[in-house]
Amino acid sequence: MRVWSLHPRYLDPPGLVALWRETLLARKVLHGLTRGYRHHPQLRRFQAQPDPAAAIDVYLAAVHAEATARGYRFDASKFDPEARSATIAVSCGQLDYEWQHLRAKLAVRSPQVLARWEEVTQPECHPLFVPEPGPVAEWEKV
Repeated sequence: MRVWSLHPRYLDPPGLVALWRETLLARKVLHGLTRGYRHHPQLRRFQAQPDPAAAIDVYLAAVHAEATARGYRFDASKFDPEARSATIAVSCGQLDYEWQHLRAKLAVRSPQVLARWEEVTQPECHPLFVPEPGPVAEWEKV
């Protein structure tokens, strides 16, 4: 499971679809609808929120908006588009780590998408997140 801290605009089509599916799985986990993935480290930052379900729905709303802007028809009935959540801090070290990780994936899978972002050195984070100084997250498998 990879729930990116990066803005979904940077993902290639397979990456955006995978993000949608994996975040829907994360939503099921946070709603207690699965047995697996309940302790997945990527979910800790959502589980730490006062309303984890609202936080994941806000996350999904931004993914849905990106997909819609690209002409995809992701099903908005899968999340609550009216959900509200406070922003979540993400460290600059985590963003840098994810940016390098994504760039490596794009180099293999979608070099043309990677080329589009070649000049980006400080990528934007997902709108739910707010960058702050710090290292790679402790839950990340480096």
